[in-house]
Amino acid sequence: MIGQTHYIELNPAIAIGYSEELEKRLFFITADITQFQLVTDDQQIKGIELHLLPSADPLDIERKVQSVIENEIILQKLIPPRVIWQSSQKHHSYQDDLYDQLLERGMVHEMGEGQVCFGEQLIRLMESLDARIKEMTVASFGAKEYRYPTLISTQSLEKCGYFSSFPHMLMFVTRLHNDIDTYRNFLDEYQANQKVGPYLFSYSNNVDYCLPPTMCYHTYHQLQDTEFSEAQNQVITSIGKSFRYESNYHRTLERLWDFTIREIVFLGSKDFVLDSRQQYMEASFALMESLGLEGHSEVASDPFFCNADTAAKLLNQRMQELKYELRLNITGERTIAAASFNFHDHFFGERFNIKRGETEWMKSGCVGFGMERLAYAFISQHGLEERNWSRFLGGYRIGHR
Repeated sequence: MIGQTHYIELNPAIAIGYSEELEKRLFFITADITQFQLVTDDQQIKGIELHLLPSADPLDIERKVQSVIENEIILQKLIPPRVIWQSSQKHHSYQDDLYDQLLERGMVHEMGEGQVCFGEQLIRLMESLDARIKEMTVASFGAKEYRYPTLISTQSLEKCGYFSSFPHMLMFVTRLHNDIDTYRNFLDEYQANQKVGPYLFSYSNNVDYCLPPTMCYHTYHQLQDTEFSEAQNQVITSIGKSFRYESNYHRTLERLWDFTIREIVFLGSKDFVLDSRQQYMEASFALMESLGLEGHSEVASDPFFCNADTAAKLLNQRMQELKYELRLNITGERTIAAASFNFHDHFFGERFNIKRGETEWMKSGCVGFGMERLAYAFISQHGLEERNWSRFLGGYRIGHR
């Protein structure tokens, strides 16, 4: 299938500092964009070269792109990320074809778009990394662990504000309407078409559940309508599958639709939550040093999209430093976010009616580690040979689960 190329001239050009924000939105603007390249000089983005599907309407896509630039990009205030921690490690042996080597060795298998099957070596590695994080969380922070179901109610996601902030990443779960005529009519169409198609949705009317985009939302749902005493602070941890639609951004183990998060949630007074987050960051940085990992931590923001107040939300997060990211190197120049450290103030306490005493909303914050990303950064820096892993992993034993 031969596509088409369309060039969008930006007149006026925009500051090159907007490159990252623009790049992480383009694929979400329309599925008709298959590839893109920003045309830049040293200081400005002068245009965008788009590769489009043959059936795409270039002028309509240009309208959409210009709308996002005008409403979500150039309204943002450019603030250089503030680095709060830099590792002492420095590696020099990164390999460009690391993911290809994983495939060739059978350490991973591609199962679909953004879906990867892991072999025993990487399973052991991720389990060992998670064990280190869990041990730190329970021993030093007194966390209680829970194991949540995969599905999360649509109502809970609505309370979390996910629909209005991140509509581009939502993933829904549905089922056939519970009716014998529905089953029979669906089967008739299925047999006639010999495949599932859009006709499915005419027989599906359940929208009560979604796939969870992160694990901490389960915790707020669990504690809904709970009143704690003013002296009760809570630390809860969990691990589980999370799902975010990544469009054409999915690649290697860096960005998966289906991934694993180890989550830690702090609930209590504002001082408790902020102090806990700070202490947890310091403990996490020390852990990264003990794992021999090169990286840094910086002020960050969430991927808000498609909303009139996107620029304001991003500025608020960055100025108040509500979110930090732990970024680990996968090449000498490129990093991925392996963890985030977040403060929510009373947002979730109010949304889920979680109280501290009779009148005060519970404050909250969370830490989330992306286990596949952490493992990928680890092997990017320490290689694929298991014999080189054990000195960084303490109790890790090659060949044993």
